[in-house]
Amino acid sequence: MNVLILGADGFIGRHIAFALRAAGHEVTALARRPERLAAMGFATLRADLTDPACHSPAFWQPHLSGGTHLVNAAGLLTGSEASFAAVHEIAPRAAYAALDGGRAVLISAVGLDADTPFARWRRRGEGVARDSGAVTVLRPGLVLADTSYGGSSLLRALAALPFRRPLAGTGAEPMNPIHAEDLARVIAECLATPPGDGPQDGAWDIGGPETLSQDALSALIRRWLGLAPVPALILPRGLSRAMGRIGDALRVGPVSSTALDQLAAGVVADPAPLLERIATRPAPVSRFLFRRPAGTQDLWQARLYLLKPLIRLVLALMWAVSGLLGLFLPTGRFLPHLASPLPDAALTMLARAGGVLDLALAALLILNWRPRATALAQIALVGSYTVGLSLIAPHLWLDPFGGLLKNLPVLALLLTHLALTEER
Repeated sequence: MNVLILGADGFIGRHIAFALRAAGHEVTALARRPERLAAMGFATLRADLTDPACHSPAFWQPHLSGGTHLVNAAGLLTGSEASFAAVHEIAPRAAYAALDGGRAVLISAVGLDADTPFARWRRRGEGVARDSGAVTVLRPGLVLADTSYGGSSLLRALAALPFRRPLAGTGAEPMNPIHAEDLARVIAECLATPPGDGPQDGAWDIGGPETLSQDALSALIRRWLGLAPVPALILPRGLSRAMGRIGDALRVGPVSSTALDQLAAGVVADPAPLLERIATRPAPVSRFLFRRPAGTQDLWQARLYLLKPLIRLVLALMWAVSGLLGLFLPTGRFLPHLASPLPDAALTMLARAGGVLDLALAALLILNWRPRATALAQIALVGSYTVGLSLIAPHLWLDPFGGLLKNLPVLALLLTHLALTEER
């Protein structure tokens, strides 16, 4: 088959692309930034679904002609109403209208009863798919894979903590994960032989055959990582919601109210009706999780995952304090330590200008604005401070309290921060 995948650079989208290609199908991967996918050997299409150019069937017709199939794995967790509408409703409607003998599968989600923008626009997207008449709507439950992203990365990180395994809710919440490769096989079968409308408002649930509690799944992941068992730490619903709101405010990725509420509610899909129509049989989580050994990279990622936002917030605190000191510290407190040939007025001006730059970086870090660019700006500024102060006051390298010497571990931390900016 020839298949165009929307959202191909997402966690699920990448696994679908790789699995379909491995099965011998011709895949075109659509993404806003398809460079990585092109480097992986895929034919790519660069497009942003919020761009009005994507909102006409004429845009899609050259890419969906001749019976090319469509997999819509695009979706937003957060965003403006206009962005939600474009990604979940307007662009997909145009793409479905451009199908020329091909069929389509929409990857939706279970648990759409909540009154959240994510659930509301997912329901709207399912409505558009149903109206098109040529789309199979799949609602996966918890999707796991050899790699992880978002909620699955959070599960690994919580399971890998040293003394306790935090659980949102009671720990008894049920989950029946499906492996991303099994999900891709289901998608391929639904493209080849559509199962028709499903029993859940026209949609089909799909999940794994094994249901575990959140506590049991967390313990299983920890065992896969090769770590000794530790007791669970139950986070009551109120506490987990408070932590989620803090995560929302500080933009701490999946440590959000949406993610923690989902864990506290459980993630269960009922695959039985769909499995009566298809031949694919997803593997149980206790089997597929141990199909390969956990590598050092898996353990590093699990342990670094929660350190990543901590590093960002610690750096924001460092720049904020440094900026306030640069702006408001009396000159008598820092000029004597410089012992520089430059005039005091010039040194004071440099200190105040540096304070403004430091506060700007603190704001960018708190907002999590363009993480890679912000990390590079920090490295450049610390490097500039180090070179400048080495020229102005080289004796600071011999300061008994560290002075310029402390810039070296700061630069090492910033390089680590830069390496962790990649999300996928």
